[in-house]
Amino acid sequence: MKTIDELLAEGVAGKRVFVRADLNVPLDGALITDDGRIRAVLPTIKALVDADAKVIVASHLGRPKGAPDPAFSLLPAAERLAELLGKPVAFAQDTVGPAAHDAVNGLEPGQVAVIENLRFNAGETSKDDVERGEFADRLAALADVYVGDGFGAVHRKHASVVDLPARLPHYAGYLIATEVGVLKKLTSEVERPYAVVLGGAKVSDKLGVIDHLLDKADRILIGGGMAYTFLKAQGHEVGTSLLQEDQVPKVQEYLERAKAKGVEFVLPVDILVAAEFPDLKTKAPANPGTVAADAVPAGQMGLDIGPETRKLYASKLADAETVFWNGPMGVFEHPDYAEGTRAVAQALLDSPAFTVVGGGDSAAAVRILGFDENAFGHISTGGGASLEYLEGKTLPGLAALEG
Repeated sequence: MKTIDELLAEGVAGKRVFVRADLNVPLDGALITDDGRIRAVLPTIKALVDADAKVIVASHLGRPKGAPDPAFSLLPAAERLAELLGKPVAFAQDTVGPAAHDAVNGLEPGQVAVIENLRFNAGETSKDDVERGEFADRLAALADVYVGDGFGAVHRKHASVVDLPARLPHYAGYLIATEVGVLKKLTSEVERPYAVVLGGAKVSDKLGVIDHLLDKADRILIGGGMAYTFLKAQGHEVGTSLLQEDQVPKVQEYLERAKAKGVEFVLPVDILVAAEFPDLKTKAPANPGTVAADAVPAGQMGLDIGPETRKLYASKLADAETVFWNGPMGVFEHPDYAEGTRAVAQALLDSPAFTVVGGGDSAAAVRILGFDENAFGHISTGGGASLEYLEGKTLPGLAALEG
């Protein structure tokens, strides 16, 4: 895989460089609530700007249905990028139409343009190779060189991720190079003990990575909504907690395999419960109760790990040399249910381990709860991509850059 440093050594002054970024930021209306993904691509963009390239930044945002939708416009991301760069950024209101060509043609060396959401064109996500290829051809007409730096999208077989680099000289940006290096430390170059913390809503989203990690991790700590399927698999009642009943047999199988392999599975010993899901808009006090994990009352739902579990999990992370964390421990968006996620984040900071926060809600939680991002070993920008890499899958976007 060629890197941006090789591209810069070859010289890019005056060249049109297409940067496939991941600007898929969370929005509240037109307000960006977390700009972490924009900041993550800044080193690549700044390096190209300093080398007098004409930089074309492209990304997806959300899931529009192959047509323009103002709710998913990249304009807020373009405006934030301009603020972070400290210089104007042109914005094209289409992807490959007249506005995009005008924006690119108007670039001087060292200037930047952002084109509109790639998913406003059905060709970006099409399962038809020809349709995707036609869109990639139109994108390729905008540029001379391709730099892939949207790690959050490399697990997608999309036109700008897979087909476009096949049509242009292609290089990996700094973010992708960093992400791949980190993931190697979690797979082929692991320092032990290796602890993995998995949370989030659905156990089905994590089964593949659990399956793969049973051959690699020393201990796996479970929290979040997925914990209740594990507790059910142990024969405990979970009230009205989130439960994937159909996954119970698979979870039982994994618990048995872990025991046979000597991998320690650590489940909650106490949890916070309430009769209703909290109001995340008003953040009204929820007044949860604390119960043993094997004693959830009927009509109550688990919404966070309890204080004894927080202590237990901190102790299980204290001596680790490598920690990977993906998924919050509870409904961290509400202050009454944020302490479990906060405790895990703090345990990572207190540990001497190489710590990786695996993107998605975990990365958002770190920022929302006020932790210093730089205090962690690495905060990934791609939750889904990180998990698929850890599952041992080939990521199409990385394969395209290696080709």
